[in-house]
Amino acid sequence: MTKSIYFLCTGNSCRSQMAQGFGKEFLTDRHVYSAGIEAHGVHQKAVETMKEIGIDISGQSSDTIDMELLHHADMVVTLCGHANDVCPAVPPHVRREHWEFDDPAREKGTEEEKLAAFRRVRDEMQERIRRFAVEQ
Repeated sequence: MTKSIYFLCTGNSCRSQMAQGFGKEFLTDRHVYSAGIEAHGVHQKAVETMKEIGIDISGQSSDTIDMELLHHADMVVTLCGHANDVCPAVPPHVRREHWEFDDPAREKGTEEEKLAAFRRVRDEMQERIRRFAVEQ
């Protein structure tokens, strides 16, 4: 049976969307999903900055947590403090980890400064998921 990993954040807009994109790229032996406590839509800057490195997340959807997926995942990863605090309980067989990343959508400033925040979080996440893939 194929393993699955479920990335969670608050709005399923930026961080979990990027994580899902990297998961599909680096964790090819798993089904990879993402969701949020709420669904805010896929952030255009997340799509843009992922496309810069050759990963297309434009076809992904912004979804709220699916309890069926949550309970049948092999691993659940929360990507922000809010999701970590309010994530529903998972069964004992589900490995749960917390990988904290800043919310690039909260960045203030010029468009270039906002894009820089998305790129920084993207690069940090890429490194974390790549390292996780090697450790498995």
